[in-house]
Amino acid sequence: MTVNAQRLSARVRHAEPVMGTVVSFDVPASATADGSLRAAVRSLHRADEVFSTYKADSDVSRLARGETAAGDCAPEVAEVLAACDRLRERSGGYFTAEPGGRLDPSGYVKGWAVERAASILAGAGSASHMVNGGGDVRCAGGRSASEGWRVGIASPLPAGGLALVVSGRDFAVATSGTAERGSHIVDPVAGRPASGMASVTVAGPSLTLADAYATAAFAMGPDRAREWTESLEGYEAFAILPDGTAWQTRGFAAYLPGD
Repeated sequence: MTVNAQRLSARVRHAEPVMGTVVSFDVPASATADGSLRAAVRSLHRADEVFSTYKADSDVSRLARGETAAGDCAPEVAEVLAACDRLRERSGGYFTAEPGGRLDPSGYVKGWAVERAASILAGAGSASHMVNGGGDVRCAGGRSASEGWRVGIASPLPAGGLALVVSGRDFAVATSGTAERGSHIVDPVAGRPASGMASVTVAGPSLTLADAYATAAFAMGPDRAREWTESLEGYEAFAILPDGTAWQTRGFAAYLPGD
């Protein structure tokens, strides 16, 4: 391999604590030289400052308390809330920016923020990177010209194990479930904690939508979720039930490694 080829294939890994999790990057070395990795990290902290429900002075916290109006918040707030409204309609109310009756768009924001960070890298010319925000993963290209990305999906039964591996090029994958945070998703239609699912993984072209769809499907419960995820154009799902059984949509096999 020539020196120039070695430079083009050099990789950098970075882990950034932000948004209550760790966002990890696997990027070409050029992303450090051109500043795009640094800009991507800044965008994540910006999202945390605006949308954190744990920071009393964030735009979303002040909006939830009625101390400000949406029009007076950062422009991203109106964008996110409008997207959440569209997803509420698309999911029959199972996705909402107000789980439990209080403003909290976190079910949308993490995937959206990670995807924005990945877009900054792409905008700077990277055709090969992976950004992983606590299991919500956006992959661009492959890890090399001949090798696609492989992403491990955590098992909820028992937590800490590996449920499966998905692989491919230019895709996103997100999981909602009990593996990392226990039972934390609300069924907004019934007004109680969601039950009947251990985890739902959704794969497709957009991490923003894959993350939101996984959250909605988990809230729906197994029967409704299976039918709904089959209807999602361009997205596939894999679900694990509390008894350890699993199901997947017809096209999910395309994301499984070949023999």
